[in-house]
This record gives sequence, C-alpha cells and structure tokens, in this order.
Amino acid sequence: MKKVFFLLVILIGCIDLFAQDFTVKNYSVEVFINKDGYFDVVEKYQLNFEVPKHGIYRDIKVCYDLENQDGTIENREIQIGNIEVPGYKFEKTSKFQQRISCNAQIKIGDAGITLVGDQDYEIRYRVYNAFLHGESQVQFYWNIKPNNWIADFKQIDFKIHLPEGVNLTSNSAFIYSGLVGNSTPSVDFESKLEGQVFSGKSNPGITSSGGEAVTVLIKMPPETIREIKPLWPFWTENGWTLLLAAIVFSFYRIWLLHGKDDHVTTTTSYYPPKGMDPAMAGFLIDDSGDTSDLISLIPFWASNGYLTIEEIDKKGWFAKDDTKLTKLKSLPSETPAYQKKIFEGLFSKYGDSQEVLISSLKEKFYTTMNESKSSLKDAAQIFYVNKSRRIRNYTIGGLILTLFILAPITLFFWGILALVVTIVTLIFLLIMSQYLIKKNPEGNQALTELKGFKSFIKIAEENKLKMLLKEDPTYFESTMSYALAFGLFEKWSKKFDALNIPPPTWYSSNTGRMLNMNHFSQSFSSSINSARSTMISAPSSSGSSGGGGSSGGGFGGGGGGSW
Repeated sequence: MKKVFFLLVILIGCIDLFAQDFTVKNYSVEVFINKDGYFDVVEKYQLNFEVPKHGIYRDIKVCYDLENQDGTIENREIQIGNIEVPGYKFEKTSKFQQRISCNAQIKIGDAGITLVGDQDYEIRYRVYNAFLHGESQVQFYWNIKPNNWIADFKQIDFKIHLPEGVNLTSNSAFIYSGLVGNSTPSVDFESKLEGQVFSGKSNPGITSSGGEAVTVLIKMPPETIREIKPLWPFWTENGWTLLLAAIVFSFYRIWLLHGKDDHVTTTTSYYPPKGMDPAMAGFLIDDSGDTSDLISLIPFWASNGYLTIEEIDKKGWFAKDDTKLTKLKSLPSETPAYQKKIFEGLFSKYGDSQEVLISSLKEKFYTTMNESKSSLKDAAQIFYVNKSRRIRNYTIGGLILTLFILAPITLFFWGILALVVTIVTLIFLLIMSQYLIKKNPEGNQALTELKGFKSFIKIAEENKLKMLLKEDPTYFESTMSYALAFGLFEKWSKKFDALNIPPPTWYSSNTGRMLNMNHFSQSFSSSINSARSTMISAPSSSGSSGGGGSSGGGFGGGGGGSW
C-alpha cells in the first residue's frame, strides 16, 4: 500500500511539474463588439517561463453543436480572422485548415530561439458568426479564458465594449467560472457595468487552473447586432447535393444522346451471329469484356478441333483436381489477335510442350489475360460509333478533372461527409463511363441476333432442342461456349440432360466416372471455374499495415500551452 501511495505522489508531482512549466501572472482581455455582426478580441499575457521555451500557442475551437429552444441541434461554425501578434514571429492556420481541424491555432515564437523568465504577449483577432440571435434577445456568449489551457492563471481581468447605443441593465451580464458546466454566476470576480463597457476582475488569491474556464454572457436587445444570414440556407448546408445532382443529370443526358443504343427489336434466334466467336458475343451483349468472355474461347477452340480438355484427378485427401489442355493444331492466320494472345500464351509461353496444366498458370497468366481483354475491346470498336467513343473519352477526362476540383471544394465548404459522397459518386460515374458508347448499324444488327439467341437459351423447350439436334447433332457443342460467355452455361446444359446426347468427345476425365451429359456439365463447370480463377490470379503483395449560461459553455472554446 505504501508503494502505491509513493507512486501516486510521484505521478501527481510529475503532472504538477508539467503543468507548471509556465505561469500566467496576469491575463487581460478586451472585446470590441461591432453592430455589423463580428467582434475584435485583444488578449494580453504577462507570463513566466520556468523552463526554456520557444513561445506559446493559442487554440480556438471553431465548430460547435448548439441546442435550439425547440430541441433541434444547430451545427455552428465560427470564423477567426485578422490575426496579429505584434512584435513576434507567429504561424496561424488558414481558413481551410480551420474548417478541416475545427480549430484555429496561433503559434508564437521561433524554433531557433528559447526564452526563460518573464515574457509579454499580445494576440489580436476578429471573430465572425459567434452571436446567438433569438426573438427576444441577442447573446454574446464567449469564453474569456477557455478550459484547455495547461497553465495557472493568477490574475484575470476583462473589458467588453458594447456598440454605441446599446444599453444594458445589471441583470443582463453574467460571469461564470470554474469547471466546465458550472451554471452558477461566479463569486470569484468583481464586475461592473459602466456606460458601454462591462468589465470584470478576479478577486485576490483566485487562480484559474487547467480544466477551468471563465465565460461571459451578455444579453442585448433583439436586432442590436446584425445577423449575417446566408442568402440561401439550403446551399450553405447541402449545396454539395445540388452539385452532384447536376453532374449525375449531365452524365445521364450524355448517355441518352451518345451512349444509349438505338432500340432494336428482339426476335428469337437459334444461333449466334454467323462468324462471331463467343468472346466478341459476350463483349457486345453488355459492352464490356470480362474474364468469362475470354474463358469461353477454350470450349470454342475445343469444339472446332484445336485442343482437348481433360479433367485430372489428383490423388490424396486434400488434393485439388486439375485440368489439362492439349493442343491439336494451331489457329488459322486470320484469327483475331485476342484469340491468338491467349492460345499462343497457353502453348508457347511455357516451352514447346503441346500440353499445359491449368494449375501451372497460377500467378503467371494474368498479364496475358489483361492484354487479351484490351485487344478484344479494340477489335469490338468496328461495331461502335466513332463519335460516341470520343465523347466517352472526353467525359472520362471531365469526370477525373471534376473529381480533383470538387473534392477540396466540398471538403472546405461542407465537410467530410460531402467529400466521401462526392468521391464515391464520381468514381461510380467513371466506372459507368464504359457504357457511354453507342453501337453503329452493324453493331445493332449483331445485338439483335445476340439478344434473340440469349433469350432462346433461357426459354428453349425440349421439343425445339430435339429438332435442332436432329438437324445438327453437334448443336450443343457449337453453342455451349456462347452460353458460357452469357453466364448461362449451367442453365443451358441442364436442358440437354434428358435428351440422351453424348458429351463432347474433346472432353475426358481420368477420375474413373462414366461421363454422361449430367456428369459432363458438372465436371466442365468445375474445371472452367477453376481455370477462370487461376488464369487471372496475380501475385499477392505484402504491406504493413444563473443567466442560462455556464462556465466553458460559450463560443471561444480551446486553450493553449507552451512549446
């Protein structure tokens, strides 16, 4: 117990030593209230540095949550300007920094100079938007000495100069002191009202310590002080929503004029457009080239005799099955570049072998896939209007420029929430910009056929499929890659389960299971899903990751210290 007591004594002594590195021997404040809605403050400090210091700093809180008489909360932001520190070098926060940090700081002194002993400082500044306007009165409610000073204030005096013609009664001005929240008028100060000046002085022997505040409340007649109201309050509070609405509407108009495809009639089609591979079909159906579009080329090549696919059963409890692709012949010279990039990447990039295991592509093949996506997009441009593509590029550039301009503006005027919503909205529009491209007549014709074929995949009935298989026994093999590109392979393959057709000959499995149509669709789905995730996998990167007032209750919160 003695050890605990000893430690507490040392701790209290250290805190006291820290708090007493300087003492304010006399603190004098003068406030000059102006009818135009602001007031000027002059703070004078006579203090003693007990250890070497560069100077002092003064913090003034600028953001407040005020409770109105009807119980609603008003977010009030005051402004601090016209800052002067005669005779000393000082630094001050800009208006932008004030809004971001909700604090105005005045840092006095020189980092290359230390001071000790008695020093005098004078700080001047102007305060805007810090009056409380009501129907029956206007209140000046200001912390003459805020509670967050870490030093002791031995003597405090103040003078509040009222505007000419403003007459007060003795029960219109109050002083509160002590810990924050004390609502009993102070007995630690002697005050008086003479003409246009309300003044006060702390009684002998009274010290205001850290955590204690001195607050003055003056109630003036209504309309004594001009209330500075915004021309349009909604803009002041929520103007960012109007800016975002205008941007979204402009984007929508651009899409209507230059991005929305012409209306095309969709008629049922039993085949994809002639001469179009599934990757291009997948791109045109949604104006975007994704991994499924490119993966659909594997069964497309297999059905055309360029390769075979084999499911490999890996032995062991936790072993994962693999897929082997075997090259049968090369692609024709006239094959589109995006097909060649993937095909040659599979069978040429990793040696002369005509076989490749999908697992061997992990964290190696993603660059080939990305290059192929870009090549597919380039090849698809023959189906789109050139002007539409230029306007899309201009729109993307405009959105990026708007993001860089609007982000700091919304942060400065409306805060963090406005900034976050603005960034998210503009990033969303940037993502949606890929759809700001309009198809030409050839593209519209292709889209008509693609929509008709996609619709048929969804609604096809057994009798119609039987007729198609009778006309072409390889109908399923020749269409399954397109269903894969549309994201409808499982739905499409299930329609053929009961039709007793053999699975494709280019697909095999060494798992020992008999391959019927149902087993094939399950096995192929598993293999193709594994290929999709493996072929786009990239190496992971590591990182690190009385009068109705109270002491401390008014504007002018904050404090200060030495440095």
